[in-house]
Amino acid sequence: MAGHRRDRGRGRYGRYGSGVYRKAARTRRGSAGVAVAVVAAVLVVASVVAFLCLPNIRRGGDAAPTGGSGPSSLTRGGTPAPGDPVTARAKALVDGMTLEERVGQLVMAPLFAGDDPSVLEDAISGRHVGSVLVIGNWRGGVADVRRAVDTLQSYAPQGAGLIVATDQEGGQVQHLSGAGFDEMPSAVEQGRMDPARLRSSAAGWGGQLAQAGVNVDLAPVTDTVVGERSANDPIGALDRDFGLDAAGNASHAAAFVEGLRDAGVQASVKHYPGLGAVKGNTDFTAEGIVDTTTTADGAEISAFHTVIGQARPAMVMMSLATYQSIDAANPAAFSSTIIDGVLRGRQGFDGVVTSDSLSATAVSGTPTDQLGVRLVEAGGDLACIGQSGYVTPILDGLEAKAKADDAFAAKVARSAERVVRLKLRMGLMH
Repeated sequence: MAGHRRDRGRGRYGRYGSGVYRKAARTRRGSAGVAVAVVAAVLVVASVVAFLCLPNIRRGGDAAPTGGSGPSSLTRGGTPAPGDPVTARAKALVDGMTLEERVGQLVMAPLFAGDDPSVLEDAISGRHVGSVLVIGNWRGGVADVRRAVDTLQSYAPQGAGLIVATDQEGGQVQHLSGAGFDEMPSAVEQGRMDPARLRSSAAGWGGQLAQAGVNVDLAPVTDTVVGERSANDPIGALDRDFGLDAAGNASHAAAFVEGLRDAGVQASVKHYPGLGAVKGNTDFTAEGIVDTTTTADGAEISAFHTVIGQARPAMVMMSLATYQSIDAANPAAFSSTIIDGVLRGRQGFDGVVTSDSLSATAVSGTPTDQLGVRLVEAGGDLACIGQSGYVTPILDGLEAKAKADDAFAAKVARSAERVVRLKLRMGLMH
């Protein structure tokens, strides 16, 4: 998530009547010439009548495409325009998949620094996992990451490439380093840049990811810290936000998303609807992760909506905190009120919704094989997994639920369509 966005699936539209009325009539001697002239006159009269009486008929070359594969085929919030050919192609591809293949598209499996890529060969070639998260302290530089990614891609079916993601935010959260990777400043330092400069910098960082074969950056953090920064363990204490108010954070997050896209890398804004008002870090604790202040129409969530509307990120990552004023019963990643109700319903986002790591302590009370099920039930698409041992149970849980529940199977298909549509736009599928 190449220098430009490499979209695929743009429909080809033939020209109505191409050449029909432009055949050159050669003048012939005698009655043959007269006959040709009469026929030509009849055709001309017929075409004029048709043009006047049937205004919906267009002349050759004037047929308007019903969609496109780039940003012009998206409406507000990332919703595909009616008739978008990429959406139609995604549906056709998913319709041709087995249930197991569809489920595989909904899982992002981790590859840790130091692990041989072969540890994921069976997951990719056997269980059809369609996305990989490259995490840990990769210090070997661009060439090292590229070798691993190329091996991973070799396990995927021909014409069905992998989404390869990483966490490359800057500061304390930069998983890839070494030759070819800049040392990125923290997001707070990035917040001191003007948006134009940040976009240019993000394009440079994105270019390094692209050279390494990474096509999605699980960034930028779009959270707004409320209150004392040091008391906000997941974001403020680590300088992972831009350090500004909600409007400033939105403008900088949009610049980051656009800079990555300039480099041919897609982005995931996170952690919707915001981790700036909790004490605990959801990766490591289930305590202090209830947000009592964020509302469905407040400034903090609106920062995300601004970025979605302006920069149209490919993904939105859901938080694992619980939001008392929106849905007090479920963490955001498992909340249909938040995903289907607010993000998709009210905001109109129809891109890929991914989770924060489902191996995090915050959701450790949920049986492992139900983690992916709960995400998809709520309207999410892509289960991000931070521990290798979780991959098989999550796949098994999704498959078992879909086989037993037709309504859930339909949700699996819809989520797979969103993931495949993104892959088509990225040039990973055809």
